[in-house]
Amino acid sequence: MNEDLTAIFMRGLKYIFFLLSFYVLGWGFTPYQTVFAGLVLGTTLSLFNFWTLVKKTIRFGEAVAQGQKAKGLGMLVRLATAALAVTIAMRYPEFFDLISVIIGLMTFYIVIMIDLLLQSILKRNNGEER
Repeated sequence: MNEDLTAIFMRGLKYIFFLLSFYVLGWGFTPYQTVFAGLVLGTTLSLFNFWTLVKKTIRFGEAVAQGQKAKGLGMLVRLATAALAVTIAMRYPEFFDLISVIIGLMTFYIVIMIDLLLQSILKRNNGEER
């Protein structure tokens, strides 16, 4: 289980770094700097949220496997991170577009869904070849 979760996180991390590099290029070479800055801010905090979720999920699974009481998965931390991103965007609208920050906050979850869909298709195709 931990290996699967870690593999999903590492694949997602590669995709997110690709997107972040695209966003930085967009920020540097287009007139839409606030949009791309918002995407960078939201996506970076989205990555942080997913990292904490993976870490806490692994700890949760280990605690359950050992029969210990398991702590929560850190929803309050993720909500506070999202609130921080929105607060920054609202405080500095000349630097960050609010809608872009919100889209950026959802980016990792979209990347996960696309990755799981691709992995499902790959597994199905590999099964048909045998």
